[in-house]
Formats: sequence, C-alpha cells, structure tokens
Amino acid sequence: MKIFALIIASGIIFGIIILLFSCSRGADTETIRLYARACDAYAHGRFAETTEILHKEKKFPPAVTLRAKAEYFSGDFENAEKSFRKTLKLLPSSAEAKLYLARIHRERGDFNGAMKLAELLLADNPQDIRALRFAAEIAAESGKNDDAAAFLDKAADLSAESAMVLLDRARLRWAAGRGKEALEDLSRARAMLPWDTPLLRSILNLENIIKETML
Repeated sequence: MKIFALIIASGIIFGIIILLFSCSRGADTETIRLYARACDAYAHGRFAETTEILHKEKKFPPAVTLRAKAEYFSGDFENAEKSFRKTLKLLPSSAEAKLYLARIHRERGDFNGAMKLAELLLADNPQDIRALRFAAEIAAESGKNDDAAAFLDKAADLSAESAMVLLDRARLRWAAGRGKEALEDLSRARAMLPWDTPLLRSILNLENIIKETML
C-alpha cells in the first residue's frame, strides 16, 4: 500500500506541474483549486468524492482524465468511457485515455476492440511497456499465445534497457559514496533480468564489490 501511495503521489505531483504550466493555457484559478482537491481525494481512494468534485469539468484534460479514472475504479464503465472519450477530443494524443478505453473494452469482453486500441497505442509508441503488457494479456486471453509471447519479448527487451539505466545510476551513486542506494538500484536492476544475460553478471560483480567495501 505504501508503494502504491508513493506511485500515486508521484503522479499527482507531475499532474500539478502540468496543471501549473496549463494556467497560461486556459485553466483558471477555480479549476486549479478543484483539481488539487480531486487529486488528494483520488490519492486516498475516495473515487466517488473525486467524481463529485470534477463532475462539471469539461475543458481541462487532466481533470477530465482524473474524473474518468475515478469512474473506472468505481466500476462505472459507462461514464468512464464518456469521460475518456471527452479527454481524447480535448487531447487526441492522450495515451492514458486510450489505454483505459482499451481496458473498458476488455472488461466488457470486447477483446477485438481492446486489441485495436492497444495496437493504436503501440503504433504511436512501440516502446510503451504498459501497452505491450496489455496487448500480451489480450492475446493470451484470446488464445493467441505466440502473439502474447512476441509482445512480452519486446517488453522484456525494454526492461533490460531500464536495468542498464539503474546499473549506470548505481555506479554513479557508489562513486559518490552512496553505497546503500547503489545496492538498492542494483537489486531492482537484477529483478528485471533473466539469469543468463551478460548484463546480470555486471550487476552481480558490482554488488559484490560494493558489499566488500562496505564491510
């Protein structure tokens, strides 16, 4: 639960940054105030309250999207779909709205509709791990195991890239005398990789060196 709360909190901070930037793009003070209140309610799982706070919002994409997500997690798929489609009218590039619409199709048993939206997401961004995982789930549930494996292979390749980022940061942290934080990065990087990759050996070697110097 703590990790989930941190993830939501990070998303809220990013959303507020977007919100402040948007002040010069049409978001008025009242919209900002309501959105901030709704973010707090959403972060604490008060989805009905989130929906109520934002029920009149029609023009500010982050607020419409937040309302749609609250409706989705409340099980109100009909209104969630309407709100996500409203987001796409305001912001056609919204990958989040497309992904949630795909999830709604899946909840209704419309695997073809869900896959079409996943494919649109991947056409825009082939490196979207969330879309790759979602497409893999839909393919598996549709009995297309080869397709599911292909999507997961691509996602695994991207995970390896993420592991390399963590390895690089671990080296910098170790050089800065932050051995404990470096080990945390290495542990996360190790969890992303299969056991037979050369990169894993680099991670284990650095872990051993850091642990020896910390004794």
